[in-house]
Amino acid sequence: QVQLVESGGGLVQPGGSLRLSCAASGIPFSIYAMGWYRQVPGKQRDLVAAITSYGNTNYADSVKGRFTISRDNAKNTVFLQMNSLKPEDTAVYYCNAGVPLWNWGQGTQVTVSS
Repeated sequence: QVQLVESGGGLVQPGGSLRLSCAASGIPFSIYAMGWYRQVPGKQRDLVAAITSYGNTNYADSVKGRFTISRDNAKNTVFLQMNSLKPEDTAVYYCNAGVPLWNWGQGTQVTVSS
């Protein structure tokens, strides 16, 4: 059974940083591209960053240059380093495959506010 557990969210001031983690279990993690998604109430869930099994990355234009996705295949974990956070980054953040394949985890709330 696939399990995705996101953590690391919180309340941060504009311009601040957070590092999100997603621990995956029940899958051969290293062979999958992974992605971080975010969702605000009433809107669809959007992909913000993805990383292939080889470590190639791509980002939504809205986060390019501020967010960095990485992975540790030995720990079945994918990370999202978020710098220069803006109020519009406020959302619940989730991880899944680069094209969603599994049930969503509980997500982690990120709130950017002064």
